[in-house]
Amino acid sequence: MRVKSQSRSSTRAAAQLGASVVALALAAPAFAQEDASRGGIDTITVTAQFREQNLQDTPLSITAMDAELLESRSADSIFDVALQAPNVILQENTSTFGTGIATQIRGVGQFDFNPALEPGVGIYVDDVYFATLVGANLDLLDLERVEILRGPQGTLSGRNSAGGAVRLISKAPTGDGSGFFSAGYGAFNAVDVRAGADLGISDTLAVRLSGVHKRKDGHIKNIDYGCAVPGNPEGIEPTIQTDNCVIDRFGEENYTGLRAQALWEPMDRLAITITGDYTIQDQAPGGDVRVAPDGTPNALFNPNFVCGPYCNYADFIVTNNTGMPQFTNFGPGAPEAIETTYPPRNRTFDGWGVSGKLEFELSENLQFVSISAYREYNTVFGTDDDFSPEPILAAGGYNELDHEFFSQEVRLNGNFGDFAEFTIGGYYSDQLTTYFTVQDIRYLPIPGFAFQFVGNDPVNADSKAVFGTLILHPTEDLTITGGVRYTDEHKDYTFSRTGLANPSDSPGLVGPLDGTTAIYDGDKVDYRVSVDYRFSDALLAYATVSTGFKGGGVTPRPFNVNHALNGSFDPETVTNYEIGFKSDLFDNRLRVNVAGFLMKYKNIQLPLTDCSFIDPGGPAAPCAAIGNAGDGTYKGVEAEVLFAPTDSFTADASASYLHTEYDSVLPQAGGGVILFPGDAASSAPDWKFSAGAQNVFELGGNKGTITPRFDIAYVGERLLGQTQAFIPDYMLGNARVTWRNPGEDISVALEVTNLFDKYYTFYRFDALYTSNGNVQDAVGRPREWMLTVRKDF
Repeated sequence: MRVKSQSRSSTRAAAQLGASVVALALAAPAFAQEDASRGGIDTITVTAQFREQNLQDTPLSITAMDAELLESRSADSIFDVALQAPNVILQENTSTFGTGIATQIRGVGQFDFNPALEPGVGIYVDDVYFATLVGANLDLLDLERVEILRGPQGTLSGRNSAGGAVRLISKAPTGDGSGFFSAGYGAFNAVDVRAGADLGISDTLAVRLSGVHKRKDGHIKNIDYGCAVPGNPEGIEPTIQTDNCVIDRFGEENYTGLRAQALWEPMDRLAITITGDYTIQDQAPGGDVRVAPDGTPNALFNPNFVCGPYCNYADFIVTNNTGMPQFTNFGPGAPEAIETTYPPRNRTFDGWGVSGKLEFELSENLQFVSISAYREYNTVFGTDDDFSPEPILAAGGYNELDHEFFSQEVRLNGNFGDFAEFTIGGYYSDQLTTYFTVQDIRYLPIPGFAFQFVGNDPVNADSKAVFGTLILHPTEDLTITGGVRYTDEHKDYTFSRTGLANPSDSPGLVGPLDGTTAIYDGDKVDYRVSVDYRFSDALLAYATVSTGFKGGGVTPRPFNVNHALNGSFDPETVTNYEIGFKSDLFDNRLRVNVAGFLMKYKNIQLPLTDCSFIDPGGPAAPCAAIGNAGDGTYKGVEAEVLFAPTDSFTADASASYLHTEYDSVLPQAGGGVILFPGDAASSAPDWKFSAGAQNVFELGGNKGTITPRFDIAYVGERLLGQTQAFIPDYMLGNARVTWRNPGEDISVALEVTNLFDKYYTFYRFDALYTSNGNVQDAVGRPREWMLTVRKDF
């Protein structure tokens, strides 16, 4: 038996939205029945506060989606859930950053894969933390629900959850002998096969097995420039000769995942869950295209290398630059540049993990929980940094990361009758990531240097924390929650820099870094105070002050020893002030949840353009350091609505507004663009909304049911990158029609995603714009369809 909580009976448009919904909620008691739990909208149980609670009793901004809702929305990956969640961005990273994800909640997050940097959004699977963005592009395999917690979770989810946390909760074994199998085929030769089985091994042991394999062709053609444009003015010869000159298709998917979970309950008060999972991916780079830069043109930009909306000319080759005097004259004793090739089809991920969860009821009011986990992965990807066949200002890289992670968490959950509930606990994690890389960076015109090197950098990080939460119920309707967490962190990064042609050669500019170790040590105290009051069965209101942080680290790409040794940076910190309400109205047929927040964001980690900030007396450039260079204010409002006027019809909607700006910023910050107080401090969109509706129609004559559903999602324009360009806003429509037999154990579904065939880009990489003129956009997939048949046993 688990310990449960007590169930208890900046723009005018944004302001008007909040005021209208508040007025509706305050009118609710006149329409709500005495028992709002009968009929209408189902109760969703969440465990965000380490105990089972009704979503509507939890004083946190949470989007919760169960398995049925995920399936009806055609959501099968972690990227899909973000479209319907306010102020949440989860997206596949560009080809430059490998097999990882980019995350933002309320404008706080991280895009860079480098293990020296920390994510700003915590990703958890069955209470186990994923320490890196790499490997977190998870399939929604056999889940019970997804919980997205918005706002800093410093005392709950803990480290690196400054923006919020995403929690995936798997279906637990029951031993009931159930199972399922589904198979789908669709556009771009898409195949999606899933299966699962829940086995009762004995009266005390149950095992649940599940697996998925999905693949589809890429939507971006990678074309050989010399083949497609014979006699081109650059004199580039073809490397292949085919009818269509296509080398590969970028943006493809090839993912296999397996999970096994065993639940052993040898006695009534003890439950032990062992979980193992395995994931493998082998696919081409992300679906990027080279585009013309906005605003001031760059003299290094060649418009001939813009292929089109769904193609690119990236060649993943860096020549030896023969005949280019600014690069071939490296000075006495300096190594000559050699040609390097980085095949595009090497974006792979191979990872596995195992965890054990022990739950022991020490008494009726006291529970001990222990969660132990180990995970490791290997990932490989190549980059073409100029994303063109350019032979002069080219650059490329080979990247391989080997990652090992161990964590241990213990909790003691308890209560003092109906008056108080508490959790105290501790957490420890230790991780080692070895980053092997080959870099050929020829666009820096620095006389005397052949900027080619091999790196093999071990990055060690550990974290220790103690935490506690106390939930008081002074009256039946009033709850006061307080929490605190102390975290101590350490990170060390040892740089290995050897020559590419000959390991004994010092690789020019960065050679003296070889053997240098940069260290970061820091600690942080986070707190949370929340007061909520239930005015009626229909309305709960709350106010919260909470803090969180995104961990500190070291500059991962230094150009000299001083950049490494002096380039450590402290955590970013967020203090969140939030008010909100949760309501179930009209006989539990309408659910309206609204939150408004203001976050003070301190010590923002920003790229530096002037390294004299950390290297007094040294040159200002080149510089790729990170520093705590700004403070900002983030504020916004979020609303979620669920409407079920009948037992057959449901509709849902969400909307969010976010405004971010710098309060102060150091003049050395910006990463290629000058920043000022008042500038936008985040690349998150200002506006974001979604809506969906479905109806279950009885076919009669024992023919089952048919359920059409339609969803739309809007993402506002975003300011991104050194070029300060706006990524245009976009709206996507998805449609799905599902037939189910009378026994509801067989279903056939036809889904169409991006129904209106909208061309859209969702991310931009232009960090090299000033150096080689490269700007590349990540392009979303066009309209696609899939037909899926499922059988439940």
